[in-house]
Amino acid sequence: MHESIESGPDGEWVVRRITGSASTKAYRCPGCDQLIRPATPHIVAWPTVTLSFTGEGIDERRHWHTGCWKARHRRRR
Repeated sequence: MHESIESGPDGEWVVRRITGSASTKAYRCPGCDQLIRPATPHIVAWPTVTLSFTGEGIDERRHWHTGCWKARHRRRR
């Protein structure tokens, strides 16, 4: 499992790359609102600085398609 810190206009993120063999559940990608099916390589990301009151950025982790994660700066919210 490869984990790194990525910085962008939307802040700093802990980014973990998940292999297909490590992916056993379906998740909904926040970038495209489509399912990430089991056995699909993808990204899990959460902010280094929490946005919630829990104090844990990992509570804000989201599973993204790799392409959606890379394109998130170009998307309109």
